[in-house]
Amino acid sequence: MRKLVVLILFAICVFPWLSFGDEVHEHQLNSGIKNANIHSHLLIEESKVRTSFRDNLLKKALLYSPDLPAVYFELSKAHLSLSPERIIDSIYYLFEGIAAYSRNFWWSFTLAGSLFFSLVFSFILSIACIAIIRLMTDLSLISHDILEKKSKMFILVILILLSGLSPLLLCAGLLIILGLYMKKFDKSIVYFYLTILVLSPLIFKTATFFVHVSSSGAIKAIVQVNESAGNNYALSALRNADDPEGIFSYALALKREGYYSEAITVYNRLIQLKRDPRAHINLGNVFVGLSSFDEATDYYFKAIEMEKLSSAYYNLSQLSRETFDFVKGNEYFQSAVAIDRNKVADYRTMYGRHPNRLVVDEQLTFNDLWRYVFDQTPETSTFGLMIIPVFLMTFISIGLLASFFFLDRSLKNRAYRCRRCDAILCPECEKRVKWRELCSQCYRSLVKIKELDVKDRVSRLQHIQKIQQKRSTFLKILSFMLPGSALIFRGRILHGFFFLWPFLFFVFVPICNIFLSTGILQFSRGFVEFVAILCAILIYFISNLITRKRIAKGWL
Repeated sequence: MRKLVVLILFAICVFPWLSFGDEVHEHQLNSGIKNANIHSHLLIEESKVRTSFRDNLLKKALLYSPDLPAVYFELSKAHLSLSPERIIDSIYYLFEGIAAYSRNFWWSFTLAGSLFFSLVFSFILSIACIAIIRLMTDLSLISHDILEKKSKMFILVILILLSGLSPLLLCAGLLIILGLYMKKFDKSIVYFYLTILVLSPLIFKTATFFVHVSSSGAIKAIVQVNESAGNNYALSALRNADDPEGIFSYALALKREGYYSEAITVYNRLIQLKRDPRAHINLGNVFVGLSSFDEATDYYFKAIEMEKLSSAYYNLSQLSRETFDFVKGNEYFQSAVAIDRNKVADYRTMYGRHPNRLVVDEQLTFNDLWRYVFDQTPETSTFGLMIIPVFLMTFISIGLLASFFFLDRSLKNRAYRCRRCDAILCPECEKRVKWRELCSQCYRSLVKIKELDVKDRVSRLQHIQKIQQKRSTFLKILSFMLPGSALIFRGRILHGFFFLWPFLFFVFVPICNIFLSTGILQFSRGFVEFVAILCAILIYFISNLITRKRIAKGWL
């Protein structure tokens, strides 16, 4: 029953677009709505079915939503062919789609948030994978050292107790212990992770910012109005707004929907609150809707006294022509063109006889919207990942950095494995000289050949070969499961990390992209997801190719 109701509501919303698309679009332009995103997305879906009309449908979608990146990316895919001319068109639309991110707040916000969360999640998961993989080989070394010297247990207990404060510190504690058995350059992974924990308050603050903005109804309403995508939501969501941006957007929605008396009251309140020439221009536009051209002209001149804006001169030129003063109209128009030719060209694309199209409104710019949302970040949240205040994480992480540095230099005798047979060796109980991390038996079978009987030497070599064959099979399986994991298992931790982290990053991008998507309908950002998945697949195959080559040559 619920599904049926949803389908009926969807049909009620969509049917007018499918049947009377041009008429509805004209009506929306009269309401100041330049980006009819829902209609454009419906046309994109229709173009996938009616492939013979694909170009025309997508160009129509572009006309209805010139600031929607999805349309440009679909046009880029539609023009992709072996024809040189269409390839050039495809590249053109691709770059136009990327450029459209700078005109569409939610698309740029979603992309920035997806990249941020993907970086953070993939990094933490990469470190966790390193800890788990290395525990498979180093746990026996840790146990051996503790049995040899019971005092080392004290270090383990302290780190585990400290790790109980947060899963992030648990991972740090494990990494510090495992880092003692890493090679010199691989220890940089430990220092890198602990440095990131030092910066964790900033990371949590940024994460809080993205979560808060994506769930804020007021911000959605402000963006919708100022990107000319809708007015009705702002009329309810911004009714009690008390900040200049919210008041400005609410007044603009009132004006566009024809509530002129209410819009005048709200604009006068805004003018008393903040000196803004854009508010004077929009208030002048309200009087245009009331056919009070003289009062509108006065507000345009007041705006010009504050700042020479192309919209003020353009609106003056429109009013002059409406009163048949074409000389003044041309003068004002030339002044508008001299200030910003591109904006005037955009104004002309919206031209119509309706008051909302005869003159143009000032809106919060793309940069204004970003500045506004940056000022709206609430108190930093830790999302339940720690039981201590977030600022304490910095001091604890600095202490862990110092502890690891001290332990790495003070603990000299640490167990290690024979490079050929994986036998555990320890300077405390193995008095022989360590030569290329080989046990005494492997050392004799390779170097001191004369000290071994031929039969014993052959038997030893066969034993080593069996071990290495099992190891190679295991490494191939591990590499198949996760890029870089085989390198990490064999102690090439830094090399493995540079495969593992990028792979997980590109895997997380589509997931985070969906998580941060906003709007009535969760439309797909197919282009970003396609690029991310393609990069993940590329890294997977490159990692497997390099790892299997190393295994075949016996380098792992």
